Amino acid sequence: SQVRECTSHLMRMAKTKGIAVFIVGHVTKEGNIAGPRLLEHMVDAVLYFEGERHHTFRILRAVKNRFGSTNEIGVFEMKEVGLEEVLNPSEIFLEERSKGAAGSTVVASLEGTRPMLVELHALISPTSFGNPRRMATGIDHNRVSLLMAVLEKRVGLLLQNQDAYLNVAGGVRLDEPAIDLAVAISIASSFRDSPTKPTDVMIGEIGLTGEVRRVSRIEQRVHEAAKLGFTRAIIPDKNIGGWTVPKGIQVVGVSTVYEALQAALGG
Repeated sequence: SQVRECTSHLMRMAKTKGIAVFIVGHVTKEGNIAGPRLLEHMVDAVLYFEGERHHTFRILRAVKNRFGSTNEIGVFEMKEVGLEEVLNPSEIFLEERSKGAAGSTVVASLEGTRPMLVELHALISPTSFGNPRRMATGIDHNRVSLLMAVLEKRVGLLLQNQDAYLNVAGGVRLDEPAIDLAVAISIASSFRDSPTKPTDVMIGEIGLTGEVRRVSRIEQRVHEAAKLGFTRAIIPDKNIGGWTVPKGIQVVGVSTVYEALQAALGG
């Protein structure tokens, strides 16, 4: 009742005076607002301002908005003068990329309607434990295990006795299926110790039968890659056609994981 009454007073003040009021709430370890969910139901918008402790980047994302879309995000960087907006997050996330390193790939991920190019790292090494370790930062751990099972069953990579460590550079969290292809190629690249081309970008969802499935907004993703100087995009075969490929980038369509590995790693 106290939360309801305090929030009602603040909302009446905002509506009558025509001003914006921000209520700052505590967030639990699970990422939810502490206390009753009543607060989220009463307000017009709920914004999460999040980021990794050891990175200077902060992401502002909306989880509720009564008057607009929740598909947009803002990327900010903390500097001496305060928070400054990052106009092109892709350049920031790729600026420290090492060329010719096995296990490194670039994926064009969507945050709302905004395409971002992010670097993925994978390290595959023989295990010294009874059960191999699977560690992932910025990617769903269960999704990584699923993709490794697909690579073992459909491509023939013997990964059951290998430790796997995956990381998304820059502290970003990726949770869309379109990153599957880049994750799988990163794992195969590290396992074979065969680097991918630094000018390649991978986009695609992977099914349990080893097929590469179509993804949404492929045109915006490829345009973002072309803008940053990438010369080849490996995408689902079903996504080819019906849109204009930008100049300076070659689009390669693949229908299976095996075909994608041949295109990215040369076999």
